[in-house]
Amino acid sequence: MEKVMQELGKSLTDQDVNSLAAQHFESQQDLENKWSNELKQSTAIQKQEYQEWVIKLHQDLKNPNNSSLSEEIKVQPSQFRESVEANGRIYEEQRKLEESFTIHLGAQLKTMHNLRLLRADMLDFCKHKRNHRSGVKLHRLQTALSLYSTSLCGLVLLVDNRINSYSGIKRDFATVCQECTDFHFPRIEEQLQVVQQVVLYARTQRRSKLKESHDSGNRNGGSDDKAKNADRNYLNILPGEFYITRHSNLSEIHVAFHLCVDDNVKSGNITARDPAIMGLRNILKVCCTHDITTISIPLLLVHDMSEEMTIPWCLRRAELVFKCVKGFMMEMASWDGGISRTVQFLVPQSISEEMFYQLSNMLPQIFRVSSTLTLTSKH
Repeated sequence: MEKVMQELGKSLTDQDVNSLAAQHFESQQDLENKWSNELKQSTAIQKQEYQEWVIKLHQDLKNPNNSSLSEEIKVQPSQFRESVEANGRIYEEQRKLEESFTIHLGAQLKTMHNLRLLRADMLDFCKHKRNHRSGVKLHRLQTALSLYSTSLCGLVLLVDNRINSYSGIKRDFATVCQECTDFHFPRIEEQLQVVQQVVLYARTQRRSKLKESHDSGNRNGGSDDKAKNADRNYLNILPGEFYITRHSNLSEIHVAFHLCVDDNVKSGNITARDPAIMGLRNILKVCCTHDITTISIPLLLVHDMSEEMTIPWCLRRAELVFKCVKGFMMEMASWDGGISRTVQFLVPQSISEEMFYQLSNMLPQIFRVSSTLTLTSKH
């Protein structure tokens, strides 16, 4: 393409460039389709092999004399130490910042919660540490063991209004999901197709109700605008709405909440009634009803820093999210009866250490972390 562009206007015309570009696009599509089919075949084979292995394991474990498979699933202590030490080296290299707090919320009946502030990439909780093969196995085993527990882990991804995995953090997340075969849930593309069908049905129902109200004589400019918007955004979700994907093949995450946000979150004047904030409230409500006791939230409602995000902007945004999440957590006590939870607030890795510690000092002031009392005798 570079050579053709250099010869454009000399020995080649626009038609020649367009023809070559079409050939390039076609060959690229063929290559992507080829590897996509290879991936599907490999996934299907691995699922079948895994199913046969689980059934064989179940049958053999009934027979105490057969110890071959029992030895296969055991983890050697030396391998575990190697994995932990290598993971420790990775964490040191990445220089993750972390602060932890214990708080009590509630009036009469107080509930203890754990709060963490981290400077990290949101996808770090999804990626497997590939330093050692046993390390990946251990992470997958831990996730699988807790999959049907009452202590599930989730995270919030900020996405645009299109339900796909083709761009931005959606594509990065889908890439991580495809690194290991999910033996339990459908592939992320299949889950997104189901979400699209649900959104299509919901939009159809909403549009029919708008038309009914319009035809019944309740005519005004607002209803016309709503009907037009429903037609225009027929397959898109609105800011504040979210969809959920489930996973058994990620490192520390079972559930991903894909929260739709728009460019308004980059402005400095959002309020507690902003769709993104109300979306967080609804996500926490889902956590209460589905045993998700650990949730990771982007504190600044962005995954990457930009020029307009100054120090005052970060402080205002963090204060807003802290206060709103505190209010939502107090509401959660009435939703689930008061269950101890872990909320992780993540800030982008590009944020400075000074800014991180300013946010760290803000958190205990808003949540009023209980200080330790030292009791002494009068004597």
